Amino acid sequence: MSAATATAATTATATAPAAADARIPLRGHLRHTSALIRRNLLWIKQDPESMFDALLMPVIFTLLFVYVFGGSIGQALGGGQDGYVQYVIPGMIAMMSMSLSQGVGTGFSQDFNSGVMDRFRSLPIGRGSVLFAKIAVELARMLFATTVLMIVAVLVGFHINHWGGLFAAVGLSAVFASSIMWVFLTLGVTLKNAQSVQAMGFLVLFPLQFGSSIFAPTNSMPGWLQAFTDYNPLSTLADAARGLMVGGPVAHDLWVTLGWSVAITAMAAPYAIHKFRTKS
Repeated sequence: MSAATATAATTATATAPAAADARIPLRGHLRHTSALIRRNLLWIKQDPESMFDALLMPVIFTLLFVYVFGGSIGQALGGGQDGYVQYVIPGMIAMMSMSLSQGVGTGFSQDFNSGVMDRFRSLPIGRGSVLFAKIAVELARMLFATTVLMIVAVLVGFHINHWGGLFAAVGLSAVFASSIMWVFLTLGVTLKNAQSVQAMGFLVLFPLQFGSSIFAPTNSMPGWLQAFTDYNPLSTLADAARGLMVGGPVAHDLWVTLGWSVAITAMAAPYAIHKFRTKS
């Protein structure tokens, strides 16, 4: 085979998925997405251990931070442990949105290495449907974890002052989580294995979570770290959730969080879909 022929064949292979996507109507994409969501949910049903992180993470983190750090940080807040419960639980909802988003990348990478994605890409289905289905199922896992978190929160003394604010905070966290999932989907496509995705995820998650207002106020942090927390989307998400659920200013943090969500999705989603279409 000549070099020109090989180049033409490679180009045709790369453009074929995009052409196939263009021929599929919106109703077809929705049907494919719903079928893949059902497939992913059935997989969870067959492998219930995959829900352990969504079940245990909110329990462990809530008990750890409330009973280990709640007394000292709550005293600094002026409300003791009870005051800290009111402070940290909205932040924990923000943390759930980030921590569980990592699972979509590791699961995607495992599907590639097991050959499942090669089978999907050989079928006449919308390529974006595979990614949207993954995000939908991970959002369902996040909502399950948030429900567990709120049950534990009530048991340790959290008072739900505004039910509407609670639902709004969960919705805002879901919007932000969906944007972060596109980043982890990109990592799942580009990195070689699930371990690499997980390692990269920890490098991203750790400074964002602990360099924020999720677990403690930022006014006692060094100036350079406060500058980082001011631009950290997890800080604005936690503060917006806190204002919605407990009371306080909301508008600025709400719009900044939505802005971050739109910007991250606009940058990461097209690239993730492109890499999925062209991955060899």
